[in-house]
Amino acid sequence: MELVQSYLLDCPWCGAQTEVTADFSAGNQTFVQDCVVCCSPILVRATCSPLSGEMTELVAVREND
Repeated sequence: MELVQSYLLDCPWCGAQTEVTADFSAGNQTFVQDCVVCCSPILVRATCSPLSGEMTELVAVREND
């Protein structure tokens, strides 16, 4: 399994699909990425399995929520 993976998420602001890249070598992470369409900040929470390192949950919410 590759530790750096790309995923498509729906922007919580405008609904457009936005590609995010998560690096699971550091385990769970939270980061902000701007939507490529509306430029609004998206807060991304990525959770991975501690045993396999595979992504178990990927959540995108408005940064200010």
